[in-house]
Formats: sequence, structure tokens, C-alpha cells
Amino acid sequence: MLDLKSKAKELGPDIIGYRRDLHRIPESGLAEHKTSAYVALQLRKIGLEVHTGIAGTGVKAVLRTGRPGPTLMYRADMDGLPIQEQTGLDWASTHPGMMHACGHDAHMAMALGTAALVTSIADQLRGNMVFVFQPAEEGPGGAHTMIQEGVLENPKVDEAFGFHLWPDLDHGCIGIRSGPLMAAMSRFQITIRGKGGHAAMPHKCVDPVDTGVQVINALQRLVSGKISPLHPAVLTVASFQAGSTFNVVPDQAQLAGTTRTFDRETWSAWAERIEQVVSGVCTSMGAAYSLDFHSGFAPLVNDSGAAERMRRAAAQVVSRERIQVPERTMGGEDMSFFLDKVPGCYVFLGIGDQRKAALHSPDFDFDESILPLGVELAAGYALLALGRTQ
Repeated sequence: MLDLKSKAKELGPDIIGYRRDLHRIPESGLAEHKTSAYVALQLRKIGLEVHTGIAGTGVKAVLRTGRPGPTLMYRADMDGLPIQEQTGLDWASTHPGMMHACGHDAHMAMALGTAALVTSIADQLRGNMVFVFQPAEEGPGGAHTMIQEGVLENPKVDEAFGFHLWPDLDHGCIGIRSGPLMAAMSRFQITIRGKGGHAAMPHKCVDPVDTGVQVINALQRLVSGKISPLHPAVLTVASFQAGSTFNVVPDQAQLAGTTRTFDRETWSAWAERIEQVVSGVCTSMGAAYSLDFHSGFAPLVNDSGAAERMRRAAAQVVSRERIQVPERTMGGEDMSFFLDKVPGCYVFLGIGDQRKAALHSPDFDFDESILPLGVELAAGYALLALGRTQ
């Protein structure tokens, strides 16, 4: 039997090197030019068929075994965040105001390590394995565009998987859940236009601040009054901008927020429901409005068969008690669009410790020993899906 643990351990220094190199050069969504070039170079060194420029900066690499069989896709995200790093690491970001604070450097490093390991055991596999490095996961989203540009074709992908570092699981634990794992997310911006004037004469004004308050209150009742309590949902207004001084009623206000749900019908109904609320309140207050609504990412749903295969692979990597069912999260992920098209599994890799560094924080870091573990798990999953004895 193949000793994947030893092979992953041997690759450990290279995998950590990938991560540190990539951590130094974080780039924003759809501008991952250095990142894309680095990834493509490493994939070519491994000996894979490499395609670049997908959805702008996306990269696809293909391992073709030459033997009939399915095609398995491993997806990693590439973009960084607009955060000024405060870790003090020797390999800290060299790009001011940008940081890999969500583990995307680790995701890419594990995918590169897996590409090297799986290529070394290609004689044990059938079918094909595709490695996709996707831009703009943090926004505006790159998965949908990559799919439109044919990333799931030639060869036609039959199954997909990916990993995300997860501080809420203890270090070295593997979180696998069948069914919905991450929420559908949408975002909206509302501009309310009233009539400004002197704050001492409100009767001569149409106050967009007062109207905005009423809109927020009414929107909160959407969740409690219009959505089944059996379907968890969140609607948050996170920004309210209006006015500039104490004695002037402004002529407009802007609200911005987000919605989250695991239910696809609720996700598709948000825009109409929000429009009804905003229209009704603004009409009653004598104000005009405009609504800019973006549906965002779909719910991320893991296929039960793929999740069970991932559990089998995980059982070869860690003890049974370290294979856990993570809580669902209202966080969004555009891996969901790939899993809408093909069955697959998205997995959380635990990096939690006493420090509990939060995702998207300027001091985010993790124990790099998780990287070879992730590569071992990915290679084991590939062997279960593509092994010649299957």
C-alpha cells in the first residue's frame, strides 16, 4: 500500500516554501498576476499541462493518466485581503495594505503539494486530475466566470473538492459535513432620497435618516415574520451613512448590508422581499429610493457520497475522534458554484490553538504542520476516487 504520509512529509519543506512565497505576494481579486505566474511556474515544474488566463488570472493544470476513468478536480482560491499585516513574520506580506489573512496561501500550497504527490503516483491512478486555482473568492467571485469559460470541460469534471483552514476546529482535526455547510450570501445597498433642510423645521423636510431607521426596523422583521423558523436566515444592515452636521437634515442616506441563508428558495426571494419593504416604507414617508442588490454566492452543499469518501480518506490520516462534523456557518464561499455543477466535498482543516487567531485579522497565522496533513488527505481522497482498483 502506498505510504502517502511519508511522501507528504518528504514534500513538507517544499509545501511550506510554497506557502511562504505566496504569503509574501498577496493580491486582490482579479489582480492576482504575481500569484498566478508563481502557481503556473510551479505546476510546469511538476510536469503538468497548464492553462492560464481563465477568468483573467485563474490557472488550470491537468494530470492525464491515459487510462479511462473519472476526472477529479481540486480547487484552491488565490486572492488576498485589503488588510495591513501585523504578524511580524519573516515571510510577511511585501505588498502594503494587502495580506493573506484567510488561508488562501495555504490552500494554494496544499494544492501544489498535492499536484506533486499525485503526479508521483500517477501510475496508480486512472482518469484525470484537474487542479484549479481560482481568483477573487473574497469578491467579486471567480468561480462562476471560470465555469462560464469552460474550466469544468476538457476533461469533463465528474467530482470536485477543496479545503479551508478553520480556527474553530482544534489543530489537526478534519471537519466533514454532508449537505449544507456554508450559507448563500447576498449584498445590497439602498439609497434613500428625501428633501433636506433646517433641522429646526423638520416639517418642511423629507428626512432620509428617519426613513432609513424605519427601513432597517422593517427589514429586521423579514426574518422573524416572513421566513420559516426552520430555515436559519440572517439579514444585517451593517452601514448607515447620512448627513455631516448637527443642524441640517440631509437630502439622502445610504444603507448597506448582507443576507445569509442555507435555503435556496429563501436566497432567491431576498431581492423581491427587500424591494417590497423598502418601497412600502419610502412611499409612506414621501421619500424616493434605489436598491442595488447582488445575489452573491449560492449555498455550499456537500454531496453525501463524496463526504463519505472524504471520511474514509481522513480515517487513514488521523484518528477517528479527530474526524468531526463541523457546525454550519453563515459565511459564504463561491466553491458553491462548482458544487452546484458537479458533486463534491468542501472540508475544514482545523488550525485552532490557544491563540485562536481569527480569519480576516491582521495577526492571522497558523501552525504550518497542517499543510502536509492536508496534502496527505487530498492524495488519499484522489486515490479513493481514481485508484486503478476502483
